[in-house]
Amino acid sequence: MVRTKKNLLTLALAAAGIGSFALMAEQAEPDSAVAAAEEERVEVIEVRGFASSLFRSLDAKRFSDIVSETISADDLGALPDVSMADALTRLPGISAVRTGGQAAEINIRGMSGGFVFSTLNGREQVSTSGKRNIEFDQYPSELINSAAVYKSPKASLIEGGVAGTVELQTASALRNEQQHTFVVNARGMYNDRANEVPDGKESGHRFSLSYQGKFLDDTLGVALGYARLFQPSVATQFVGLAYNAQKDVTGDGQNEFLSEGFEIQHRGGEETRDGYMASVEWAPLSNFSLKADAFISRFDKEAFARGFRVKLGGASTAVGNPVLNNNSVIGGTFNRTSQSFTRVEIVNDDNRDYNEVDSFGIKADWDVTDRLNLTMDVSRSTASSDFRNGLLWSLVAEDATADVPVLDPNVSISYGLNGLNLPNMGFNQADAFSDINRVMVSKYGIYPYVNSDAVNAFKLDLVYELDMPLIRSVEAGVRYSERRYSNDRSVFEYGSDGAFLSSQPPLRLTDDMVDIVDFKGKFAYFPSYLAIDLDKALNAWFPQGVPQPIQTWGTGNPDVINSPSPGVGPNTGWSVQESGQVFEDVLASYLMVNLDTELFDLPLTGNLGVRRVDTDQTATDLANVDGDPLQGAQFIVDEAGLINGRYAPGIIGDRYTHYLPSINLNLGLTENTQLRFAAAKVISRPPINRLSSNTAIFISDDGEVSGNSSNSPFLRPFEATQYDLSYEYYFGTGAFVAALFYKDIKSFINDFTIQEFDFKAAGFPVPDQIINEDGVPRATFDGAFSTAVNNEDGGYIRGIELAYTQIFDFLPSIWSGLGVSGSYSYTESEVDLVNPLGGEPVAMSFEGLSKQVLTATLFWEHEGLEARISGRYRSPFVSTQIGIDEQVTNFHSETVVDFQAGYQWNDNLKLLFQVNNLTDEPTKSYFGQQAQTGTLQFFGRQYFLGAVYSF
Repeated sequence: MVRTKKNLLTLALAAAGIGSFALMAEQAEPDSAVAAAEEERVEVIEVRGFASSLFRSLDAKRFSDIVSETISADDLGALPDVSMADALTRLPGISAVRTGGQAAEINIRGMSGGFVFSTLNGREQVSTSGKRNIEFDQYPSELINSAAVYKSPKASLIEGGVAGTVELQTASALRNEQQHTFVVNARGMYNDRANEVPDGKESGHRFSLSYQGKFLDDTLGVALGYARLFQPSVATQFVGLAYNAQKDVTGDGQNEFLSEGFEIQHRGGEETRDGYMASVEWAPLSNFSLKADAFISRFDKEAFARGFRVKLGGASTAVGNPVLNNNSVIGGTFNRTSQSFTRVEIVNDDNRDYNEVDSFGIKADWDVTDRLNLTMDVSRSTASSDFRNGLLWSLVAEDATADVPVLDPNVSISYGLNGLNLPNMGFNQADAFSDINRVMVSKYGIYPYVNSDAVNAFKLDLVYELDMPLIRSVEAGVRYSERRYSNDRSVFEYGSDGAFLSSQPPLRLTDDMVDIVDFKGKFAYFPSYLAIDLDKALNAWFPQGVPQPIQTWGTGNPDVINSPSPGVGPNTGWSVQESGQVFEDVLASYLMVNLDTELFDLPLTGNLGVRRVDTDQTATDLANVDGDPLQGAQFIVDEAGLINGRYAPGIIGDRYTHYLPSINLNLGLTENTQLRFAAAKVISRPPINRLSSNTAIFISDDGEVSGNSSNSPFLRPFEATQYDLSYEYYFGTGAFVAALFYKDIKSFINDFTIQEFDFKAAGFPVPDQIINEDGVPRATFDGAFSTAVNNEDGGYIRGIELAYTQIFDFLPSIWSGLGVSGSYSYTESEVDLVNPLGGEPVAMSFEGLSKQVLTATLFWEHEGLEARISGRYRSPFVSTQIGIDEQVTNFHSETVVDFQAGYQWNDNLKLLFQVNNLTDEPTKSYFGQQAQTGTLQFFGRQYFLGAVYSF
């Protein structure tokens, strides 16, 4: 049986220590004498730790039936990385986007996280991000036994990854070599920039413990794991904001572009992650097994941002001595006028993000006959995120001690950007920023984002082994999933960020509420400011307690028909309109044949198949029908008791079918070399939040129906046809791999206007006729609908990947454990996206694409000592910076270097020392051109000292 052959091969690889690269998978089952002779000829190199993980990963790549990369751990807790995002960046063609200094989102082959599909134990995972891509920092590396990145799909894999699919695997106790293993991992952590941030914490810790055991004559396996991370999050940053205003500042009759402003801030906080893993396997018969597993993660982040937010004032500001980069103003003196809003806001923001991820599943595996295998899997994945964005604004008064304080109108701001270096800066009010007799709190707002996402899935797979010269086996299967996503917005606002209101007067600060904060290091020349104790300020301003945020139409909404509710702001109708649900039901089936034959007397293996995917997606909708009851208008009451009768609630959506063929071929050129080819049609579904609906529909007096929506439940998936070709050479102490890839991508999401859109067919409540203001009946007819659509214009992404790994065992004695592992990838694309945030629209590359990505690790092991230094370089790329809003910018190239050393004290105890971000690499971004600074953010180095104890 082929199934038996695979098991024999696995045993042979394990016996060879590093995977016995000289041994090829036999085409016929050997007898015991031949097998023994082969085993004697295999060179066994004794390696442990990092090198052992590398070679197991190469084994997995070599014998995979698709183009893939793998990370493998000796045991639970053996991976050194803080999260799986860090671990995955060691693989060829994979890079990370750092958030707060930590890798969170990964990019594969030049494509951003939205094109990456992820599974855990073969099951689709939902995300706390409110999008499709999971946040890998939610997954502790200590609880993951292996991770694979599938760069080419096969029909049996769940669809969804144009860039690739990441498969995370937790432990299987019955596959563990030991009868019982117990691992404890403890590390202390220190950040060397925390002392630059007021109230920044310097120290943290990581702790994990895990157990794997086999019972009842190895028929019952139990695996348990717990991992905790507590770490400070600190950064000092300058953030330039988008160029969204125009003014003729040179007097030549042509407008130049003005930035909204910039931020200079300290950021700090705490991140606490608790992860839990459990699995129980039962194999009462040799042909049947049942496994139930659970993964739970709780990731809480409490963060603050303190410093300045500078508003330059828009087109009405007075600009002197302008400095230009093309047609964008990158410096000058900005003075407040009676018409402008030029000001400096002292910000003391408080953000809290509570994330929960749960994944549960039960899988049954049954060899019905010697040829037929059935597997059935039932799973549930849920994720929820409660992000509370609390903002406290303070402004400069002429005299904060006055009975009726007045905003200081004398505002002059001088600045000059220095590209990827910190700017020059000057404020005429600088002395006032740290004076409680001048600074007053003017506004407080809370803006929660509450997301929940869940998918229930059922999967049935069949494998039938054949005794044929060409086809080794046939696979077929079906999968049904139900996904439910909801987004709830709410709001509380009091005061104004640009004025002192008489109806909601500002708060005068007292000495016990504030500390004077100085910038340090490279930022030391910026003015001092007041850091405000949020709780003390709010208790003084709201002695009865701060009201909780609610969903509300707002008192300024002209459609509200009853009396205002106290404490509700005027322009908050978005909190109702941006809340809603998305429903996605998917039925997929596939048929695949596994090949095992010869081509020109060379062994040829692989698979050929097709996957059919039927999708039914809908979303709740509030259609603005101008209060017409014939179009379904209803009275909708918000949480403040305000009533709006303009909207018609409903559910709208679409159904569609995809056929996804795929082929994977592996030709064995020699015992040690092989050639792979893969081709497939692939899809990535739109971000789940983009399928929500916030539609406004209008009917003119002549009956024309028109509408608009920033999202759309009619969006279709991204589509691509992709090709892979790779050459792999394996030798006794390493491997060399060269690969080419090409993706022809279609169906990008763009904002577009569809003429003569069929509103009725889409599910909108459109009447057959209306009565106009003159009382004349008019038949309705379809007009334009502006919304997010799939643009059929696409383009290619293509590139090359090189990877090399070797242990230099030929070196003498102490140096025989020296080794190197590295990869290089070059990626290019004809896809140009246009970014207007820097003023003039600028063509930019595909989001997430770095032309060059380089990883290199030099490692050494000798008599229990182990050390390695790793570097990750990526050339400039496009991603999203976080300012007042998310803004797409160009990120500068970066090189992140990590170091780790360890000593195996005895068979049970290993001591570890680790430094992340050894060179204190900052994040730097810009708007189209380096002269227009985006983000300059410095995080500091993280030091870890600890031990791993196992028995």
